[in-house]
Parts: sequence; C-alpha cells; structure tokens
Amino acid sequence: MAKAAAVRPPVGAQAVRRALDVLHCFHDNGPDLSASDLARRLGLPVSTAHRLARTLLGAGFLEQDAHTSRYRLGLAVTELGRLSYHQRGLHLAAPELADLAERTGAIADLALRSGPHAVIVAGGSVTPKVGLRRPLHSTALGKVLLAWARPGEGGPASLPPLPAFTDRTIVEPGALEDELARVRSAAYALNDGESAHGVRTLAVPVLDGSGYVRFALALRGTPSLIPDARIEWFLAQARSCARALEVLLLSPAERRPPAV
Repeated sequence: MAKAAAVRPPVGAQAVRRALDVLHCFHDNGPDLSASDLARRLGLPVSTAHRLARTLLGAGFLEQDAHTSRYRLGLAVTELGRLSYHQRGLHLAAPELADLAERTGAIADLALRSGPHAVIVAGGSVTPKVGLRRPLHSTALGKVLLAWARPGEGGPASLPPLPAFTDRTIVEPGALEDELARVRSAAYALNDGESAHGVRTLAVPVLDGSGYVRFALALRGTPSLIPDARIEWFLAQARSCARALEVLLLSPAERRPPAV
C-alpha cells in the first residue's frame, strides 16, 4: 500500500473545505466511519473521500483501525483541542461548574456558539458517550447565544430549517424572534420540554463589557427538580456563577463593570 504522505489530495481552497468537512463528520460522537460512510455524508465520490481521509491520516488528524480500516479522529485533533481549551481558560471553569452542580443538584454546562449549534465546552454533559453540539432554537443554551449574539453571528433568519424534537419545539423563525425578545427581557432562557420531554433547563449569559454573550451557562434537570416556585433561586445561583466566570474567562479589558 502506498504511504499516506504520497497520496496527492485535491488542490486549492475546495480541498481545504472538503478536508474540514471530513473532520466535521465526526461531530456526532458516533462509531468509526469508513470511506464510504464519509462519501455518503458529504455527497462525494468514494475515491475523493478516500483521498481526503488518507491525507488527514498522514497529517495525524485521523486514525485508522487496523482491523476494520475505519477512521476516527486522530491525536492532532486532540492536541489542538486541548490547546484551545486551555487558551480559552476553560480549565478554570470546571471547579465553578462542579460547585454550581453540587449546590443545585442540577447538571451545569457551559457552551459556545458554532454556527447553528451550541457547543458544550465544559460541565456535566461533557462525557465520552454524549455529543457536545445542541441546536440553538430548541435549547436554553442556544436561546441565550442567539439573544445576545455578537455582530455578524446571525439571528433566527440565518438558521437552517428548525426541526421539531417535541410538540413544544419552536419551529418558526418569527416565533423564535418573539421568544428571544422574552429571553432578553427576563435575562434568562428556559427550555421546558422543547428538546426532550421531561427535561427543564435554565440558561443565563456570560456577557462581556459590550453586552454580547461570550458563553451560555445552563442548569439542567427535571421539572420536579426545577419547579416554577424555585426558578428564581436557581437563577440566582446561575447568575452568581456567570459573574465569577466573567472574571475567570475574560480579560480585565473585556469584562463588564463590577456589579453594584
């Protein structure tokens, strides 16, 4: 078999885009993928998917199982991910999130926006068996990231069609705009069975000095854990943690003035 480094990949910007698309195929944390799987997901000829995968394999961005020939993410992705994690200071957030979860009994998560998704970067939902991406429109994390979006990130009209996960999911852009107005007015977002029945989530923003969201912080549980009568208490705990995260994750020049 020819060495991976000797395989000539497609050239130009399109090849770069396709290579990145190959890596994005592994976002759902599913099983290892074959070249045929990649081709089907990307709508490419199998030969093209194979060349792209072999190029990424040679660069360390993919690994290949010796028995099945299927691909998984490689150590180069792990290394860059860990570097990004520490450069953002996210390792500093873990103790705060753990303390919040212990005090409330809920799962505490911290998320960033990536296109039409909220990506959980720290907290109780970060496990080997669970994907980290969540739709913006059906989650409290996503609503917060949309409600205080930074310039250029796009609002509901910029999202792809909004799928329904339950009978409570908002699927119309206009209705989502109305919901975001309520989120901004109340200064928090609620997901009450919109992504899955029996799940209730509250989320608040981690804001910068310009009033834009840098992260979304959520507490997730059941309606019995987070009943209506205790929402304000849970919000007070989440907002206190969010202010602490502003100090930990943002530089002094980026932070809001101290709360009076």
